[in-house]
Amino acid sequence: AHSHSDQNCIQMKILGIEFSPLSIPKTRRWETLAVFFWMATFMFSTVFMGPVFIMIYILFYTNYWYLGILYLCWIVVDVKTCNRGGRKGWLPKFVRHWNLWNHFANFFPIKMVKTAELDRNRNYLVGSHPHGVLSAGAYCSFATEGTNFSKVFPGMIPHLLTLQEMFFIPLFRELWYATQACAATKDGMEYLLTQPGGQVVVLVPGGAQESLNCDKGEVRLILKQRKGFVKLALRCGADLLPSFTFGESSIYDKLPNPEGSFVRKVQDKIQSVFGFAPVFFLGRGIFNYNLGIVPHRRPLTVVLGTPIHVERNTKPTQEDIDEMHRKYMESLVRLYEEYNPIHGDPSVQLILT
Repeated sequence: AHSHSDQNCIQMKILGIEFSPLSIPKTRRWETLAVFFWMATFMFSTVFMGPVFIMIYILFYTNYWYLGILYLCWIVVDVKTCNRGGRKGWLPKFVRHWNLWNHFANFFPIKMVKTAELDRNRNYLVGSHPHGVLSAGAYCSFATEGTNFSKVFPGMIPHLLTLQEMFFIPLFRELWYATQACAATKDGMEYLLTQPGGQVVVLVPGGAQESLNCDKGEVRLILKQRKGFVKLALRCGADLLPSFTFGESSIYDKLPNPEGSFVRKVQDKIQSVFGFAPVFFLGRGIFNYNLGIVPHRRPLTVVLGTPIHVERNTKPTQEDIDEMHRKYMESLVRLYEEYNPIHGDPSVQLILT
């Protein structure tokens, strides 16, 4: 006869859920909780619109409605900050150094590889590839001190760019602001890239649409027609800097969605209407290994390449833009070919579309 615990084990196996042992070290639990906090906060605030319902509750169902009114007034007053260099002062320094982000980095683990020095008198527009589900490598490296950005690049100020709409979501916007993030808009980028120097502006050129690419054995980037960021770099005289996160595409299992499939058509339609793409992904849980929203523990390596010097050209021609874009793509491919055998998977092919 099986004991009760044996029966539970058999049931778990039948359900196909593989639970983690209770004896697992506390540090690993903290790491998992840190990543769960990040993922759950994002999903609660965007997919489930939690902050919106919290504000409705405060305004209409509590005696603290006046606090809700004050906060909404603050959002209106503060609405342009995401296009004016983001939050400054003690708050970003405090939040970026939270120990939570060290646990976050150690979960995968994430490391950042520096291949060249950056000049404090120059501004840099970093292209971060690939997007993945939520750009975990880029978030940890540029929006937090999880990989010690300020020590690796002293004097440089990183700004991860995200959708402007993130700064319209009550409460959630404050977390974005507290990581020094700014809006991925022409105005926001232009403001940062025309500062005296030391700005590292991180854009994910592939955007949400790129997160839909999940075919095995390849990393497919959307880049060939994405030339707006190159034009902006030329106009501002900001050096271009390719960055690649090896392992980003493998931390979630995604529903197969080849071009032309029903799943892809639904995703493309939603992308065209709402501006973001619904990625059907599966990770792990806090206490199990194969069911949940927590990504898998797979090493991520963020490699920053060699800067491409860009002379300021306030009125670049299409030929100027195409030439600089070609240089950028060639530099990115070289970076991939050099570091993929070391930090990635030699069987995975890079495809630019």
